[in-house]
Amino acid sequence: MNAIADLRTGSLARAIDAAQRAVPPLFPLSATVAVNPFLGQAAEPLWTTAARMARVGGIAVTMPRAWYAERIADGRITDEDLSGALAGAPEGLGPESLATLRAAVGRPAPAPRAVPTVADLVAEATGTDWPGIVAERIGAWAAGWFDEGQALWAAPRGRGAYAAWRAVAIRDLTPEILGLSGFAAHVAAAPETAREALAQAVDRLGLPPASLPTYFHSLLVSLGGWAMAGRTRLWQAELGGGTDDTLEGLLAIRLVWEDALRTLGGARVADGWAAARAAHAEPVLPTADQMTDALLQEAAERAAQRELATTLVAPASRAPEGRPAMQAAFCIDVRSEVIRRALEGLDPGIGTMGFAGFFGLGAAHRRFASDVVEHRLPVLLTPALRSRAKGAPGEDRAARVKARAGRAWGRFKLAAVSSFAFVEATGPVYAGKLLRDSLGLKAGDRDHDPAPVLDTVLDLPARVNAAEAVLRAMSLTQGFARLVLLVGHGAGVTNNPHASALQCGACGGHSGEVNARLLAQLLNDPDVRTGLVPRGIAVPGDTLFVAGLHDTTADAVTLFEADAPAGGHEADVERARGWLAQAGRLARAERALRLPRAAEGTIARRSRDWAETRPEWALAGCKAFIAAPRARTRGKGLGGRAFLHDYAWREDREFKTLELILTAPVVVASWIGLQYYGSVVAPETFGAGNKLLHNVTGGIGVVEGNGGTLRPGLPWQSVHDGERLVHEPLRLSVCVEAPREAMTEILARHDGVRALFDNRWLHLFALDPSGRMAWRYAGGLRWEGEATRALALAG
Repeated sequence: MNAIADLRTGSLARAIDAAQRAVPPLFPLSATVAVNPFLGQAAEPLWTTAARMARVGGIAVTMPRAWYAERIADGRITDEDLSGALAGAPEGLGPESLATLRAAVGRPAPAPRAVPTVADLVAEATGTDWPGIVAERIGAWAAGWFDEGQALWAAPRGRGAYAAWRAVAIRDLTPEILGLSGFAAHVAAAPETAREALAQAVDRLGLPPASLPTYFHSLLVSLGGWAMAGRTRLWQAELGGGTDDTLEGLLAIRLVWEDALRTLGGARVADGWAAARAAHAEPVLPTADQMTDALLQEAAERAAQRELATTLVAPASRAPEGRPAMQAAFCIDVRSEVIRRALEGLDPGIGTMGFAGFFGLGAAHRRFASDVVEHRLPVLLTPALRSRAKGAPGEDRAARVKARAGRAWGRFKLAAVSSFAFVEATGPVYAGKLLRDSLGLKAGDRDHDPAPVLDTVLDLPARVNAAEAVLRAMSLTQGFARLVLLVGHGAGVTNNPHASALQCGACGGHSGEVNARLLAQLLNDPDVRTGLVPRGIAVPGDTLFVAGLHDTTADAVTLFEADAPAGGHEADVERARGWLAQAGRLARAERALRLPRAAEGTIARRSRDWAETRPEWALAGCKAFIAAPRARTRGKGLGGRAFLHDYAWREDREFKTLELILTAPVVVASWIGLQYYGSVVAPETFGAGNKLLHNVTGGIGVVEGNGGTLRPGLPWQSVHDGERLVHEPLRLSVCVEAPREAMTEILARHDGVRALFDNRWLHLFALDPSGRMAWRYAGGLRWEGEATRALALAG
C-alpha cells in the first residue's frame, strides 16, 4: 500500500480515527471525572476485548484465575453461577461443559503478550530499553506542551502537537547519545504535517491496511495517559461541534520514532517485524483461555447478583402514613446510601430520596473571586446555564485583587531564583503550619462561597419547566414535608492530587453545593410554585427547601438555610441539624470498619492529615444501580455499594424519566464502576500507581517518579488497603422497577446504551412489585423470565 497516495482515498484516515476512538479520555486533576477505560470497546463483549487488549498492550481484562478459584472453593461462586455464565457463551467459543470450565480454573492462564512494536524488537536485539527511552522523551516534551498553568516557563502555544514536538526533537541529542544516530536529522526530514508523517512512516514500515487499526492502537497504548489526554481534547471539541488533531499528532510522533528505530537491530528485528505486521492483520478473536476467563468473570457477577437479590426481597422498613417529618434528597452516589440509611433509622418519619447530584441543573459556574469556569454537570452533557457566586457589592472585586496578589506571591515562591531567597528569609515562618498539617491538626471548617446566582436569564415559563422536570425526575410531586433538604456532596481533603476524584462525578468532579443551592432557590420561588399548580404539582406554602453539602470524608452535613428566609422554620432546621449530626456519627462508625487504622472519632481528622493516603474509600465496592421507589430498599443494608435513584414508573409520563435514567445516570455510574474495575484488573495500564511516588505534571495528571507516561485511573491505595483489595472488580448490575417493554423501547432508540447491556458491560434486571429481580436482559432486546433459577431461589 502506498499510504501517501491513500491520503486521498480516506482508508488511512479511517484507521487513524478507529485507533483514536479505542482510547478513553483522561480529564485533568482540577476536575477529575471517572472514565470507562473500555469506552472504545463498548461495542464488543469482554472476551473480544480480552483478545484486543492483549494484542495491543499485553493487558489483562479479568482477574487471575486464583481469584475465581478462591470464590469457587468457599462457595461464593456456585455451579449454577458457572452454568449460567456458560449458557451465555457463543456457540463453539466457550468450554464444552461445566466440568471443562471447572477444570480450567485450576490451571493458571498464560499471561497476555502484546504484539511487539519496533521499539520492543530493537530493545530485545540491542539490550537497550528503547520503549522506556521513547516514553521518557515523549513524556518530557508532553509535560510542557499539555501544561495547564503549573509550569513557570510554559511551552510555546499556537502549534499542534506534532509540529511543536518536531521543533523540539530536531534539537534533542539524547536519542543519539543513547545510540540512535541521526535521529534529529530523521525528524528534520520528516513531513511537516502529522497526517503526511503518518503516511510516510506507514509506507516505510511496510504496514498493510488490515494491520493499521490495532497497530495504531498499540502505539497509543504505549503513550499511556498522554494519549488519553489527547483523546480528552478531541472529546471536548466534538461536544462543541468541532474537532481536534492532538491525538493524531501524538500518533504521528510515535510512528516517527518507530520509523527511526527500524534500522537498528538488523535481520533479527526485520524478521520479528514481519511477524508483528502479520499478527496485527489477523482478525481479533479470543483464545480458549480468554473465553474461559471472561466466563469466570460473568460467574462472579452472577454470584454477586444472587446476594443482591436476597437483600432486595428481604422485608423493608415502612414509612408511617401521613406527612413526613422531614425529607432529604441526596446524590445517588454509593456513599450517600450509608448516611441515608442512618438518617431514616433515627425517626420513621424521615424520608430520603436519591437523585443525580447535579440536581438536573447543568451550570457553567464561576466561583467567588475566580475567573475559572467550572462545568457542574456530567461530562456527557453541555451546560445550559451560567452561574456565579455573588458577594456583597465591591467584595468580589476586592477578592479578585487579593487572589491575583496571592498568585503572584506563589510564583515568586516557586521561581528559579527567588525561591532560594524565599526559603532563606521566610522558611521558619512555615514551621508551625507544617507541624499542624503533619499531625492533622489543621483547624477550621471548610470555607463556602456566597450563594450562587444565575447569570443566564430564565423567564418564568422556563423556570417552571425546569422545576417541574426536576421534581418529576425525583418522583417528588406530592407529600411534601415542611422541610425538604437538597444535599449535594463533596470531599474536604488536603495534599491529595486526586482530590477532585472524591467529589461529585455528576458535577464534573466538583462538589454538588452550587447545584443544590440553585435548585433550592428555584423551588422556593413563589411564582414558580404558582406555575406548578396547573401542572399537577402543589407545593404547600409551608414547605421550605434548604440546600446542604455532605462532606463524605467526615460524614458531616452543612446546611445553607441562610440562602432563603427560614419563615418560621427555625425549629425544623435545628431539629434537622440534630438528626444529621446523629446520622453522621452512625455513618462514620460504619465506615470506620472498612478504613485502615480508623475509628469513628478519627474519621474527620483523616481528611485533614496531609500524609493520609486513604482519607475515604470513595466509590470502592460499588456493584449495583437501583432505580425504584425507596420503599424497595428502605432499611436494607446495601453496605455503601449501590447507587440509589428514586423512581416511580407509574408517575412517569411517556417514560421520559426512565429514558433519562438509563441514558445519563446509569451511563455515568457505568463509567465509575468500570474505572474501578480497570484500576483493579489492569493497574499498570488503567491505574494511577502508588500515591507515594506521585508527582503532579502539567497540572493535569501524575507520573510515578520524575517522568515517563502520565498515569490515568485510580491510585492503588484507592482500591487496596495494604493487605487486600477493597474493591471487587464486578460490572454493575442495574435493577429498575419499570415495565420491560418501556426499557426495551428505550434501548432500541439508543444504540450506545444498548451496546453496554448487549455486550454485558452492564447487567440489566427488571424488578417486580415485590422487589424481586424477576427478569434479566439477555441482549438483542430480549429478556429471560425469572432471571435465573438461582435468583428465583433467592426470592
